[in-house]
Amino acid sequence: MINQVTNPCDDCAIYNAAQLKKLGVDVENADYVVTLAGNPNTGKSTVFNALTGLRQHTGNWPGKTVTRAEGGFSYNDKRFKLIDLPGTYSLLSTSQDEEVARNFILFGQPDVTVIVVDASRLERNLNLVLQVLEITGKAVLCLNLMDEAKRHGIEIDDRTLSKDLGIPVVPTSARSFKGINELIDTIHKVATNEVLCKPHRIKNLSDSVNMAVDELSKKISNTYPNLPNSRWIAMRLLDGDQRVLQALQNNEFMIT
Repeated sequence: MINQVTNPCDDCAIYNAAQLKKLGVDVENADYVVTLAGNPNTGKSTVFNALTGLRQHTGNWPGKTVTRAEGGFSYNDKRFKLIDLPGTYSLLSTSQDEEVARNFILFGQPDVTVIVVDASRLERNLNLVLQVLEITGKAVLCLNLMDEAKRHGIEIDDRTLSKDLGIPVVPTSARSFKGINELIDTIHKVATNEVLCKPHRIKNLSDSVNMAVDELSKKISNTYPNLPNSRWIAMRLLDGDQRVLQALQNNEFMIT
């Protein structure tokens, strides 16, 4: 699960920065962009506050009434910009919150996506986790509210969970800052490619569906060669996702 890899190409970094700017995020002074995703009531805002301290501000996403919180922290001489996405149960884009969260992970391509889950209600949180892992390969699972899980007699084997999901898992109790230093170190390792994730992906597609996904994915890759997640976009199009279709028709994947 852990391997040494080279840094991304400069062209990809320029592309990502341009896409992030389109989404209203200024990354001029940041070495890496990190986003926080998670269900409501998982302590995501507490994790955000623990990571950023007072170095944060709020605003709205471009063209949306949805609030965006931004902050930052420094670690090992690197500057990290942190974007707190709206709390959402899904990335299927049935609401503005879901659309904002999905589009940022999909089009912005942050260097690391931290998925915050409630350790005492892990099962109900895994739906969003698996959806995020279908989009991005650079993620960290923040197993928050471990104190609540312990209070309810719940024990979680974080090592096995990490192996099953293919991403690092960090247990935290953000209210008391437990595990926050480990979370920061893990974010740094994933961002710098010291840790290479191998996220769990859907494998139980039928042969006919898999063939259709592959064919459409190749066409998307030819049109948008900088997108690393054309297979996910193909799956959403075949599922009748009108928002993704609209984005394609309006050239929202292209940098202007």
